[in-house]
This record gives sequence, C-alpha cells and structure tokens, in this order.
Amino acid sequence: MPVQPKKCVSCGKPLFGRVDKKFCDDYCRNSYNNQMKSGSNRLIRNINNALKRNRNILANILPDTEDTAKTLRGNMLEMGFQFRYCTHTYTNKKGNVYAYCYDYGYLKLDQDWILVVRNKEEKRERSPFVKS
Repeated sequence: MPVQPKKCVSCGKPLFGRVDKKFCDDYCRNSYNNQMKSGSNRLIRNINNALKRNRNILANILPDTEDTAKTLRGNMLEMGFQFRYCTHTYTNKKGNVYAYCYDYGYLKLDQDWILVVRNKEEKRERSPFVKS
C-alpha cells in the first residue's frame, strides 16, 4: 500500500522533508496563521488603529513647544479623528472631563472648540534605597 505524502495545510501541495512538516513554505505558514487570527482579533486591531490615529492627530495639532492648543471640532473630524475612542479619562478639580488617547488628551470647550493637551509626566520621587 503506497503512502500518500502529506499536504500543505494552506495550499494543499505535497510536502517533502520532515515528518512533522505542515506547510510547504513561509508564505503558506504566514498566510494560514494570518487567516486564523484575522476573525477573532479584527475588532481589537481596528480599535487599536483608531486609537493610534487619534493620538497622531492630537500630536499634530499640538506643537512641541506648547502645552495646550485650541482647534475646531470640524478640523479634527476632517483629519479622521473618532471621538468615540479614547484610552482613559481624567476629571480635574473643577469637574472638567478630559478624554485621552495615550499621552494626548482633549477637552470639549463648547459646541465647536476643542482644547488639546499633552500629559505631563509626573516627577517620580527617587527611592532612598537607590544609589545614584
């Protein structure tokens, strides 16, 4: 009884070489794995991409030399900003709620204006146990 060669899981070509081989080449292996992961992670990947895009838009609005900048809501929408996605919110002592995309945030001032801010890194106290 002749032994049938194993076939590539992705494209179905006959496999030669190692007994435990599943794919004929790297292309088929990558293609197969990407296809398997695409369905379950699509939502997460799309949200992460939207968050990155939002962060980049906020970074482009705020000059490196400034801590805050004002812009129109319409300008942000034209650049592709999606207001429904943010990483976290911060409420200051006055009760204003800032929405953040990683290290850049924004505050809705009124119907049309948005204040863009950069999160300042908090100064960390040095531990008395660490020598400098």
